[in-house]
Amino acid sequence: MATATYPPPPPYYKLYKQYSQDPDSAPAPPPPVQDPYVLYGANYTTDDVLPGLEEQGVRQLYPEGPNIDFKKELRSLNRELQLHMLELADVLVERPSQYARRVEDISLIFKNLHHLLNSLRPHQARATLIHILELQIERWKQAVEDIRRRREEAQRLLKDALGTLDGP
Repeated sequence: MATATYPPPPPYYKLYKQYSQDPDSAPAPPPPVQDPYVLYGANYTTDDVLPGLEEQGVRQLYPEGPNIDFKKELRSLNRELQLHMLELADVLVERPSQYARRVEDISLIFKNLHHLLNSLRPHQARATLIHILELQIERWKQAVEDIRRRREEAQRLLKDALGTLDGP
């Protein structure tokens, strides 16, 4: 019985036969997706927009608007979550059959916390990029300083060598 070690290459490899001689002979990549598309039964768009909680059918527990104090709202939601967790523990001990409403409240708080944190992602990305660029600038400055120091050392060594060749 004869078996192949590897399967044959896909047929589109023939499109790249002349690539080593002429790199422009390769086919152009497909254009980027512009319209909404379906993936595994769900509709997606290429827009990078965070949908609002109301659009998702979730009640928003913090105020709307561009001037949200994220720190204050996150602390408030965190305190509310702690309170609801304690109430859930109390309900589970006292009236175990009535826990469902408490779990729904906790789920709502978690969804609001998650959405609030996700709305901070662009700021986090910007701050991370700034930090990375500052580190790169610092490394470049150190590299330039190292080159200057080595150049001065090489010039000093050359000057000493010339001095010893010329004699006393």
